[in-house]
Amino acid sequence: MSGQATDAATEAFFAHRDLLFTIAYEMLGSAADAEDVLQETWLRWVEVEPGRVDEPRAYLVRIVTRQSLNRLRAVKRRREAYVGQWLPEPLLTSPDVAEDVELAESVSMALLVVLETLAPAERAVFVLREVFGAPYEEIAAAVGKSTDAVRQIAHRARRHVDARRPRRAASPGEVRAASESLRRAVETRDLQSLFDVLAPDVVWLSDGGGVRGAARRPIVGAERVVRFIAGLLGKAPGVVTVHPAVLNGAPALITRVDGELDGAVALRVEDGRITGLYYVGNPDKLGRVGRRTALTLR
Repeated sequence: MSGQATDAATEAFFAHRDLLFTIAYEMLGSAADAEDVLQETWLRWVEVEPGRVDEPRAYLVRIVTRQSLNRLRAVKRRREAYVGQWLPEPLLTSPDVAEDVELAESVSMALLVVLETLAPAERAVFVLREVFGAPYEEIAAAVGKSTDAVRQIAHRARRHVDARRPRRAASPGEVRAASESLRRAVETRDLQSLFDVLAPDVVWLSDGGGVRGAARRPIVGAERVVRFIAGLLGKAPGVVTVHPAVLNGAPALITRVDGELDGAVALRVEDGRITGLYYVGNPDKLGRVGRRTALTLR
């Protein structure tokens, strides 16, 4: 490829880089894996003959989808052998992500956890169709299936996700209020206030990756979750502080012990109370909570 053609390819790739990363991240739930997919996408993109591609965006989406599918199938076995629960990698995001309701919902920890229950092809089809609004024909080309098959997969995946997603999406204000109540309750160790902000059927999921202490199974019910959090606070090797942050497009919390990063907590809020707590303490997954990640649906 000539220098001029390489420059054109580079310009096209970086014009759509944030979109490609967002697709890969939503399919994989891992920024590290998404970055690897982007590198693989770039290597295949620069091999394309100049003038062969009429729509660079659609072509790049096709490449990143195929590479994400390959990676998703490869990591599935690794995640099945993971110590404890596997949760998506939290991302520090900019305020504009939180303001885009559709984007914020698509990268929310709650939705990403649900997407983990889909088969690889179902996840790819759901992300491309329901999140990015890609035509069925374009999705079919990306996943290597017929248009009719893609329509059936999309219907099945949508039904699966709808049955498990929050009944009503909470507003950023509701989530912010709940996270602030949680922050105050944890820092003051006010167990009654903590109990009050949790829904009776709240679920705690935690990911320590075998490196940090974490519950290896879901903890269900407000009383059990309060006892568990109280136990964590009692065993903490130093002073625990809790700081507000915007993770995956929603108000969330970052915990520190004696000033050192300890973990990230995302929330699922319904009717003003917390129905889901997602705690990521695996240090390998906390690299993106200290710097913002650009995400987009366009």
